[in-house]
Amino acid sequence: MGQVRWADLEARGRAAGLDVVAATTAEPFDDARQILEERRAAGLNGSMQFTYRKPERSTQPERTLPGVRTLIAGATSYHRDLPPAPDGVGPLARVARYVWADDQDRLLAGLQAVCDALVEAGHRACVVSDQNHLVDRPVAERAGLGWFGKNANLLLPGRGSWYLLGTVLTDLELSEIDGVPEGRHVADGCGTCERCRPACPTGAIVAPGTVDARRCLSWSLQVTGSFPRDQRVALGDRLYGCDDCQEVCPPNRLERRRAAPGGSGVAVALGRPEKAWVPVLGVLAASDQELLDRHGRWYIPNRDPRYLRRNALVVLGNVGDGTDPVVRAALTRALSGSDALLRAHAVWSARRLGCDDLLVDLADDPDPEVQAELAAPVAPRGTA
Repeated sequence: MGQVRWADLEARGRAAGLDVVAATTAEPFDDARQILEERRAAGLNGSMQFTYRKPERSTQPERTLPGVRTLIAGATSYHRDLPPAPDGVGPLARVARYVWADDQDRLLAGLQAVCDALVEAGHRACVVSDQNHLVDRPVAERAGLGWFGKNANLLLPGRGSWYLLGTVLTDLELSEIDGVPEGRHVADGCGTCERCRPACPTGAIVAPGTVDARRCLSWSLQVTGSFPRDQRVALGDRLYGCDDCQEVCPPNRLERRRAAPGGSGVAVALGRPEKAWVPVLGVLAASDQELLDRHGRWYIPNRDPRYLRRNALVVLGNVGDGTDPVVRAALTRALSGSDALLRAHAVWSARRLGCDDLLVDLADDPDPEVQAELAAPVAPRGTA
């Protein structure tokens, strides 16, 4: 087998898309397993299965690559400045930064470049990122990339949390990599700061480093069934994801200043700025295939575009104009459609916008969820 030099692995990974690379050993993540099991027992994961489904697997690298000896953690930045000014007409919805451009492709390309170098040297290796197979954040924390912030994100010293994470697993012993830096633990950098906790629109950060997925808007936008009624006003104009707890984080604000003209940082190319905003009425009018073509890279429950429309109807109730004929027409279509889930959310949106006159024909709707929405109190827009 050929010699493996850390400098070569790092260079190949960075050239292909990684911003930071570090290595660590592959022992089981027993602490992470205990945390996952405790939070699952407390119901904090809600319906989220990601790494919660089988903690005994996601915390044991050996289950993914038998004989694994080393984990190489990679991180790719998706830092960007504030969203560009909306460019469009009609109600618009916000989209979280990590899907403004195809940064996941850069991360995977960088990880694969490291993996390929290891395979070329005669070792077994594989790539895992954003999957149920392995807990990427504990891997990165053990490798010394950063510390866990009070918002549960991994914070890289001097860089913040605008990073996608992934791992290369290999059977190569860590000690056999020439020049690999000695792993180090990154001390907590949050101190007494708790800005992220009150910034969460729904109070989902229930304790430092602990997020209740049932209250997290990012997760609620990705679950099946009805969008939680008590979170709809808090959703505001968000169609996909929520960046609020990261926006207020001081290291992230520092990174924004570093990446500004004259700063010492390097800003990530914005990609396609129009991805920061999505026309709400366009989502409601598009066909299933059009929605998948436009937003298929997002996590859409069961790959069913009805959930994008569900989310758009909630956003419409928060940002729409009930006197606008185009908005009223969109509500009328949803209220008369065959999908009871969408009819129910259109009821909430119509009532929120003061369009109760559109609901007359629903008095005898057979769906219990529609009837529940007709009976539930709704705060008109402008009052809550």
